[in-house]
Amino acid sequence: MSPTSKGATKQRPIDEAGRNSDRSAKEDRTAVLLDRIKAAFNSDEEDAAITAAARTDPDAQPNLIRRGRPRLSNAKLAVLLRLDPDVIERFKAGGTRWQTRMNDALRRAAGLD
Repeated sequence: MSPTSKGATKQRPIDEAGRNSDRSAKEDRTAVLLDRIKAAFNSDEEDAAITAAARTDPDAQPNLIRRGRPRLSNAKLAVLLRLDPDVIERFKAGGTRWQTRMNDALRRAAGLD
């Protein structure tokens, strides 16, 4: 059977360690790529040194821009409160901001206003 006939297997070269040289070449390429990837990133010690230097540099501090509404001085708490349906309907019938009106009514009832 000739080497070009169907069914013949191609002989792969073997290196001095007895391994398939195609595979060892692939392993070598993989090792080179891994070395490049490792070189692209800082070690933990280098990263800590860079971070410490950046924190002490006043020019490196980010300019923080606060977005959205300013925080309320008396932030409200979210609570789960079960009320009678007719009480809820009465406040909802007054239109929008019914929760604010309900809060105001509770403050008056508690003597906080």
